[in-house]
Amino acid sequence: MKQGALMRHRDFLKLWLGQTVSEFGSQVTTVALPLTAAIFLHADAAQMGILGALATVPFLVMSLLAGVYVDRLPRRPLLIAADVIRFVLMALIPLLWLTHRLSIPDLYIIQFLIGCMTVLFDLAYQSYLPSLISREMLVEGNGKLETTRAASQVLGPGLGSVLVQLLAAPAALAADALSYGVSVVSLLAIGTREEPQPKAGERQMWQEIGEGLRFVFANRLLWSLAGCTGTANFFSSLTGAVYVLYFIHGLHFRGALVGVVFGVGAIGGLVGAVAAPRITRKLGLGTALVVAIMISAVFQLLVPLAPVHSPVAMGMLMLAEWSTFFGSVVYNINQVSLRQAITPNRLLGRMNASIRFLIWGTMPLGSLAGGLLGSLVGLHMTLWVGVVGGLGSVVWLVTSPVRQLSEAPPALEAGA
Repeated sequence: MKQGALMRHRDFLKLWLGQTVSEFGSQVTTVALPLTAAIFLHADAAQMGILGALATVPFLVMSLLAGVYVDRLPRRPLLIAADVIRFVLMALIPLLWLTHRLSIPDLYIIQFLIGCMTVLFDLAYQSYLPSLISREMLVEGNGKLETTRAASQVLGPGLGSVLVQLLAAPAALAADALSYGVSVVSLLAIGTREEPQPKAGERQMWQEIGEGLRFVFANRLLWSLAGCTGTANFFSSLTGAVYVLYFIHGLHFRGALVGVVFGVGAIGGLVGAVAAPRITRKLGLGTALVVAIMISAVFQLLVPLAPVHSPVAMGMLMLAEWSTFFGSVVYNINQVSLRQAITPNRLLGRMNASIRFLIWGTMPLGSLAGGLLGSLVGLHMTLWVGVVGGLGSVVWLVTSPVRQLSEAPPALEAGA
C-alpha cells in the first residue's frame, strides 16, 4: 500500500475530520472547565480535587466492563451514542451558567457522566479503526490521528484562552459541545459497513475480564509499564488538582495564561512525537523508555521552584511543561508499541482495558489526594509532594527487564 493512500479514503477522511474538530474542542475544555470552577464558582482546593477526580473515576469503574462490550457490540453505533451524550452534557454547562443555575455539584455530575462516555468512546475507537481501513494502512492511519492529537494540544489551549477572554470560561465550553456534534455528523456519514461481532455464546463476562487481567499481571514487562505509568499518573493528577489554583493564587498570574503554558507544553509533545522513532533507534527501546520518563519527571521540579512575583516563573513553568510533554509523548509512543508487540491479537482489547483500568484508575485517587493535601498543607507543599513522588515512576523501569530491551520481543501467550 502506497504511503498517503488514506488521503483518497473518503470514510477515513470523514472520521479524521470529526476527530480533528473533537480534539480541538476537548483542548478548549482543559482550560475553560477548571477556570469555570475556580473563578466563576469560587471552588477551593478540595472541590478542584473532586472535580478532577470525577473526570477519571470512570476509567477505574468502567474500563473492564466497557472493554468486553466493545468486543461484543458494533463499534460505530457505540461511538455515535457516546458523542451524542457528550454533546448534550457539555452544552448543559453554558446553558446552566446563562440561566444562573450552574453550581459545583452540577459540574461534578456532568464531569462524571462525560468521563463515562469518554471511556466507552476511547475503547470503541481503538477497536473500530481496523474495521474501517485495511491493516496495512493502520500505521499511516494511526500516525495521522496522532498528529492531529498533538496539533490540537499545541493550538487548542491557546484557542481556549482566547475564547475564555472573549466569551468567559463557561460560555467557551459551548465550543467543545459543538465539536462533539461535528464528530457525530462525521460518523453518521461513514458508509463502510462494519462486520458483525461474533456472538458471546456461553462465555462469562467475568471470565473474559479475568483473562485480560491475568495476562497483564503475569507478564513482567506489562506489569512494569503499568506500575510506571500508574505512578506517574497518580502524582501528575495530584499536582494537577492544585496547579490552576497555584498559578492564579500562588504565582498571581492571570487565568488566561494557563492556556499559554499548556500550549508551550504541547509543542514539546509534538516535537516528542516526531523525534520518538529516531530516539528509540539511537538509544534502544528500554533506554529510550527510561530516559523519557526521567525527563518527564525531573523537569516538573521547576514548578514548585518557580519564584513568586517574578517573570522568570513563567519561563520556568513553560520549560517544565515543554519538557514534561516531550518526555511523556516519547515514553507513551514506546510503551504503547511495546504493549501491542508482546500481546496476542485475541487479547489486545482486554489488555488495553486492563492497562487503562490500572493506569487511569490512579488518576482520581491522585486528584482527591491533591485536593485534600492542598487544603491541609497548602498549594506549594502539595506541588512538592507531587513532583518528588513522580520521580518514583522511574524505579519501576530501572528495576525491571524493560531497561534491557533493545527492541520489542515477539508476542507472548497468556501466562507466558
